[in-house]
Amino acid sequence: MLKKLNALEEFFLIGTLTFNVALVFIQVVMRYIFHNSLYWSEELARFVFLWFSWIGTSFAVKEGAHLKVTMLGDRLGGSAKKALELISLFVWIGFSLFLTYQGGRITHFIASMGQTSPALYIPMYLTYASVPVGSALMTFRLLLELKAFLSGEPTPSGEGETVR
Repeated sequence: MLKKLNALEEFFLIGTLTFNVALVFIQVVMRYIFHNSLYWSEELARFVFLWFSWIGTSFAVKEGAHLKVTMLGDRLGGSAKKALELISLFVWIGFSLFLTYQGGRITHFIASMGQTSPALYIPMYLTYASVPVGSALMTFRLLLELKAFLSGEPTPSGEGETVR
């Protein structure tokens, strides 16, 4: 199942990035060569980018690509470093759960209002749903990291392998 999730995320991210680049390129050509623009393309590119960004947070956990400050951890050694990494992981999971919950609340509120986007007339909750979906996926990935960390196995992202 994890391999399918990995493949699905990667396919989604490559697809949305390719789509957005093509859409923005077409918009630039329309605007500067034909002196006419597509009124809906900027809105669609913005919405697709939101989904790309939030699903990308989960993929970044898998790849160990999130930025983090390691200055304090680099000065510590052994069990102190391991404890700091564990605390950091718990804080990150807590924040991710908070984003999932609050994003879900906001998405539900927007859905109840029936708001639609100005150019495409699509329900705005579809855009806002990127926050809880991406955060839930990130939480899942972080829980896998926590499980691997606690069991002493290499973490799925490859981080933590040298901390013993």
